[in-house]
Amino acid sequence: MLGNIRTLKTGTSILKVFIILVITDIVLVALFFAKSPDRYLPWIVAAAFLAVIETVIFWTGIIMVYISSVQLGINHRVMGIALGWIPIANILMLGKIVRICSAEIQTETQKAVLNESRKQALICRTKYPILLVHGVFFRDSEVLNYWGRIPGELERNGATVFYGQHHSAASVMDCAMELETRILDIVNETGCGKVNIIAHSKGGLDARAAAAKTTAGEHIASITTINTPHWGCEFADYFLDKIPDSVQIKFAGKYNTAAEKLGDTDPDFISAVRDLTASSCQRFNEETPDRPGILYQWVGSVQSRAASGKFPLNFTYGIVKLFDGRNDGLVGERSFAWGEKYAFLDNKENRGISHADMIDLNRENIVDFDVREFYVQLAADLKAKGL
Repeated sequence: MLGNIRTLKTGTSILKVFIILVITDIVLVALFFAKSPDRYLPWIVAAAFLAVIETVIFWTGIIMVYISSVQLGINHRVMGIALGWIPIANILMLGKIVRICSAEIQTETQKAVLNESRKQALICRTKYPILLVHGVFFRDSEVLNYWGRIPGELERNGATVFYGQHHSAASVMDCAMELETRILDIVNETGCGKVNIIAHSKGGLDARAAAAKTTAGEHIASITTINTPHWGCEFADYFLDKIPDSVQIKFAGKYNTAAEKLGDTDPDFISAVRDLTASSCQRFNEETPDRPGILYQWVGSVQSRAASGKFPLNFTYGIVKLFDGRNDGLVGERSFAWGEKYAFLDNKENRGISHADMIDLNRENIVDFDVREFYVQLAADLKAKGL
C-alpha cells in the first residue's frame, strides 16, 4: 500500500507540474501573438519543443496515477481518456483527477501514520480469531476480496482473520453446515477454541443457523451481523410471488451453471433467495433460538437516495423502499436488529452508507465514514470484551 501511495504521490506531483506548464504556455503564446503577430516562426518551434517535453511529462504522470490510484475508479479513468482529446475539457478533467488523487494521498498517509502510532498496541488482537462470513451471490476470492481493504487493516492492527469459504448461493441451512466444517477445521488446526464471526448480509443468517443447529455452536464466541435481513426482505416475497416459476427456474439454472464454474459444488439460487423472504425469515427466527454464551450484536446502515449506491444498488434502492422503507439498497432498516445494537449508521453528507459500502466492496473513501477504521474499532471492542 505504501509503495502505491508513493507512486501515486509522484504521479500526482508530475501532473500538477504539467498543468502549470500548459497554462503558462497558453498565456505566453497568447501574449506574444497579441504583441508580435508577424514573428511567429520562432515561437512555433519553441512551442513544438515544449509540447514534446510536456507530452513526456503528462504520460509519465498519468500512467503512474492510473496504475496506483484506488479512488479514481473505472469511471474517472474512462472519462480522462474520453475527454483527453478535447481542449479545455481535458485540462478540467485532469484537474479533477489531481484533486481525487490528492485527497487519496492525504487519507492514506493519515491512515499509515495512525497505524504506525498504535502498531505496538495490537488493538485488534482478539482472544479468538475473526471469521469473516460473506453474503449471498459472492464467494471468497483472493483475486477480488469481498471485504475490500478491511482484512488487511484488521491484520495490520493485530487480528487473525479467516474466511467462511462457503457457497455463493445455497439455503441458509446448507451454508450453516459448510460453516460448521470450516469452523471445526479452524479450531482443530489452530487450537483457538472459538471464533468471532463477523457476517455480512445473508451470512448473518448462515452464522446464526450454524450456532444454533450445528456442533460449531460451542466454538463460536460472538456473532456480529452487518446489514443482515434478520426479518427478511418484503420485496423478495412480492417478486417471487409475481414472477412465473418457469422464469425463476430458467434464471436460476443460468446462475447455478455460472456459480459451478466459480467454485460452488451444488449451487441453489432459488433456495438462497427464498430464505431471504420476510415469510421465511419469520419461520427461521421462530425455529432458531440464540445459543447461550454467544454474544449477538448487529450493525445496520441506510442510503439517503438511490444515487448513493453504485450499480446495482442505485436501481434496487427505490424498489426496496416501496416495500421495506428506508434501506441500504437491499435490506430495509427494520430488518437489521438481532441481539445487542452495536451501530446504526444513518445518513452522512446527504449520501448514506450502502449495503456494499459496509464491506468496502468498492474500495471507496467516504466522507465522514471510514469503513476500515469502523472494523478496527469493532475488533477492538471484541478484544475489550475478552473475546
